[in-house]
Amino acid sequence: MDQPRGLVLVVEDEPAISDLVRRYLTAAGFGVHLETDVVGALAAVRRLRPAVVLLDVGLPDGEGTDVCRAMRDAGDWTPVLFVTARDDEVERVLGLELGADDYVTKPFSPRELVARVRTVVRRSSAPAGPRTVRDGAVVLDPGSRTLTVDGETCHLTTTEFNLLEVLMGSPGRVFDRAELLSRAWGQADYGTSRTVDVHVAQLRSKLGEHCPVETVRGVGYRARSRT
Repeated sequence: MDQPRGLVLVVEDEPAISDLVRRYLTAAGFGVHLETDVVGALAAVRRLRPAVVLLDVGLPDGEGTDVCRAMRDAGDWTPVLFVTARDDEVERVLGLELGADDYVTKPFSPRELVARVRTVVRRSSAPAGPRTVRDGAVVLDPGSRTLTVDGETCHLTTTEFNLLEVLMGSPGRVFDRAELLSRAWGQADYGTSRTVDVHVAQLRSKLGEHCPVETVRGVGYRARSRT
């Protein structure tokens, strides 16, 4: 029998869906805790420290985005996956801008959902190489998975950190969006080019003028050369 892979906090108010998700995640070796609303979700995040939070966007007492926003405002960067019935790119982008790591839309394949949870957990806990990467005031430490800018800690989501690590690890090399999806997200068809663009925009917002990521028009992105 598989060892537990970590606790997934599932926040979903439709019993049929939450039960289905619970059964598939449990079968995959995850622990599962269920909540149905914003208040319960935030209390569970503080109490249980889950490995990942699976958030339905529409909840009885608010929005899943409220949970994600409150977590990030409190400095909690636990990976978050949104589940939404709103097949709308603006909604998806909003979730990513709040600091979410991924999203799935209803109806979804339970097996795909489990695969995405596995990928996010693996990305957030994978051992990294010891080499510290520096670009001016920006210092990225893969070993401790920390980023500092001018000596101050800069909090990134798991996906933002992985994306910056890929780019800064090969300064001057141009990556197209498909390769970035593969390297930072774990599989080539994990999202869309818009997903990459949103995460790059978030990196630029957080790092400001120190952000080393450059756009190569018509191709993709690179970290500026340090030579």
